[in-house]
Amino acid sequence: MNCLTKPPQIYVTQPLLPPLAEFMPYLEQIWSNKILTNCGPFHKQLEQALCDYLGVKHISLFANGTLALITALQALRIGGEVITTPYSFVATAHSLLWNGIKPVFVDIDPVTLNLDPAKIEAAITPQTTAIMPVHCYGNPCDVERIQNIADVYGLKVVYDAAHAFGVKTNGNSTLNHGDLSVLSFHATKVFNTFEGGAIVSQDAKTKQRVDHLKNFGFVDEVTVVAPGINGKMSEINAAFGMLQLKGIDQALQQRQAIDRRYRAGLAGVEGIGCLPLAENLQSNHAYFPIFVQNHFPLSRDNLYNKLKNHDIYARRYFYPLITDFPMYRGLPSAAHENLPVAREVSGQVICLPIYPALMPEQVDFIVELIAGERG
Repeated sequence: MNCLTKPPQIYVTQPLLPPLAEFMPYLEQIWSNKILTNCGPFHKQLEQALCDYLGVKHISLFANGTLALITALQALRIGGEVITTPYSFVATAHSLLWNGIKPVFVDIDPVTLNLDPAKIEAAITPQTTAIMPVHCYGNPCDVERIQNIADVYGLKVVYDAAHAFGVKTNGNSTLNHGDLSVLSFHATKVFNTFEGGAIVSQDAKTKQRVDHLKNFGFVDEVTVVAPGINGKMSEINAAFGMLQLKGIDQALQQRQAIDRRYRAGLAGVEGIGCLPLAENLQSNHAYFPIFVQNHFPLSRDNLYNKLKNHDIYARRYFYPLITDFPMYRGLPSAAHENLPVAREVSGQVICLPIYPALMPEQVDFIVELIAGERG
């Protein structure tokens, strides 16, 4: 590789922001019509635009993805126990606790890093009401096997699809599986509305219930049908989302180019593994995880610190496991011996920087640090 100049600080991600001037006409419209919230014109436009772009039938916008997860569980009246993954961001499990639901953790598949369908049935009890898998790093779960299990046992399926914006398999949206899929539009995500989220419903009746629940349960100004919350997305966030959609295809192409450059540069580095891309997958390249194996010269944490010492702020997603946090580690399903794959992967993973503005020479610098060509 060419000798490269040390780059400035590089973080694991950087929010995608269009030129500020392009956002001003949207703000001027909001100032003109003086509708800031309560499902205004931009809110309605964005819901329809996202349905069209993502290839889904019904979508409900939320102020953030965590509120969307909490509401999704409420919308399906889920209680008791829910089977989920320990290898995710804590909001996945927190949404269960906020609904008074007991999480039951099941190990992950060693290839996909998603909830292992082969382990689900053994975790089902008479109290089990649903399965909440995560499309980890945007890599789709084995949706057919999970649905088959749910059908046999009469369980609901709620997908935490926070990473899966725009992901398709064989040309079909990953979001069109399960009873509900939940998206995050947080600033760190592939598609962001500053803060935001959404629920994808499979039918109009479910969307209507979701929409009631996110707005205090109101049907009209004198009728309340459910103990809802205030989960609505504001007009400013929705308008920003409309602008973001204009550039999303280019952003995904840039992410793909960075993914390919990392894979090419790291292909010959012994002891570093990359997550394989499934066949017929249209990925969004939301994350670029690597796995520091035992025969690599440095431990995972030493490599993580080496990168940090060179102002490369990668992240150990997902470490610690959710089951290591105090509100979960006392659960029987959180026992170390129940989760050997998740525990091993959590001790190996580093997510490298990936975002549209990351330059090729910055990717090369990171690769050289990992390959040991730079001290």
